[in-house]
Amino acid sequence: MRGLGPPVLVAALGVERAALHGRLGAVPVVRSGVGPARASAAAARLAAAGPRPLLVAGVAGALAPCVRPGDLVVPGEVRFVDGRRPVEVPTAGALAGALRRLGLAVHVGPVVSSPAVVDGPRRAELARTGALAVDMESGWLAAGAGGGPFAVVRAVVDTPSLPLVRPGTPVRGFAALRSLRRAAPVLRDWFAAARPRTLVLAEPRSFCAGVERAIDIVDRAIDRFGAPVYVRRQIVHNAHVVRRLTERGAVFVQEVAEVPEGATVVLAAHGVSPAVRAEADARGLTVIDATCPLVAKVHAEVRRHTARGETVFLIGHADHEEVEGTVGEAPASIVVVEDEAAARTVTAPDPARVSYAMQTTLAVDEAERIATVLRGRFPAIAAPRRDDICYATTNRQRAVRAVAADVDLVLVVGSPNSSNSRRLAEVAEREGPPARLVDDVDELDLALLARAARIGISAGASAPPHLVDELVTCLSGLGPAVLTTTTTGTEDITFTLPREVS
Repeated sequence: MRGLGPPVLVAALGVERAALHGRLGAVPVVRSGVGPARASAAAARLAAAGPRPLLVAGVAGALAPCVRPGDLVVPGEVRFVDGRRPVEVPTAGALAGALRRLGLAVHVGPVVSSPAVVDGPRRAELARTGALAVDMESGWLAAGAGGGPFAVVRAVVDTPSLPLVRPGTPVRGFAALRSLRRAAPVLRDWFAAARPRTLVLAEPRSFCAGVERAIDIVDRAIDRFGAPVYVRRQIVHNAHVVRRLTERGAVFVQEVAEVPEGATVVLAAHGVSPAVRAEADARGLTVIDATCPLVAKVHAEVRRHTARGETVFLIGHADHEEVEGTVGEAPASIVVVEDEAAARTVTAPDPARVSYAMQTTLAVDEAERIATVLRGRFPAIAAPRRDDICYATTNRQRAVRAVAADVDLVLVVGSPNSSNSRRLAEVAEREGPPARLVDDVDELDLALLARAARIGISAGASAPPHLVDELVTCLSGLGPAVLTTTTTGTEDITFTLPREVS
């Protein structure tokens, strides 16, 4: 794998260079001069040394009204006014996320590089293309990276309502330079994270059959019944999925009491108690059940055991929606057991008439330790006919365990309220390397990446595959990357849809 040359930060103006000089550790801050000619000349000199991390920082003019003086713009692409091919910046999301965590106002969107100052009608014309800001160097300086990591951070001085030639420009200029100085720790981390590395994908990962089914149910319900379609709780625990379905016309509510009488409601994949179904019937709602079939299996087991007069020990997290729904099947006969300590003290009216079930998204090793304690204390305890932990959870944990054995860091894509995603990160970390749960590339810790030459990547069963693709693209934008896959199994399971949307 080819290496990278020494990093460099490039600023066009002396005041921009002064704002960052000495704040980036060993990374030099080079002044290119203003405009495309000087920028191109500087890029040619820099590119002669081969691929290197290069970051352009300086001031810019805002195009969009939402961007204010002192705000930072981090472009995902740099465009040219003459229409030539834009320069892609795959690390923009991670860089912007880190800057926001510093408390800075940051916008991600296209920046346009222009050979001349843009104002008046031309500024409005460029704004209509969706670009956020305009500068005079970034596009031409990109070549200086020589194919290595490249990024841009621009601090806004002037806006459509506050043009450059106007009283107050010096004050706005100081605000912009102050923002650049505050950004210096993140810029330093970006440079440190830029390095060659190997990315190891765990397979299987991302969506499982139950999640795909639940999302498909909501999409089809909107197509068939029209918006709005109400959904009790999050259909699956992923913020990106919920946002997309909301944009399509789904309305997410906490309880069916919030759904207008006679409307359509989808019950989320985690399952609900009989009381929720009864309330929906009482309100005359059209109910579409998106409960994962594997969760429904646990409900059926619990009903069977409690009907025989048994106490059911439910291994799981009491505050998780799936557990709440399962407990609702027979609240007086179900005891939630959250950990080994609870398993050592839990009691039942008749120790000879007990059974246990499990939340489907638990860590397999932890759940088995709890079950072992229960089996030791209650010799007559009835176990599930088959493991309650779902195949997708088991498969993903096995895969991430295999990956974690040979990497410096594991990244798990998933939302923080996703139990199966959190368990993946915990399982990976028990194998040795640090592991982090990230909702998307915006949550990447650049400082942590600096120490990772080999990064394992997985995703919870509720995380969309495109988020993994974006993560790989971002990490590859930080330097030469070799992409490999560790496969511990394949999945070909599908579930049928409810008749209301089939």
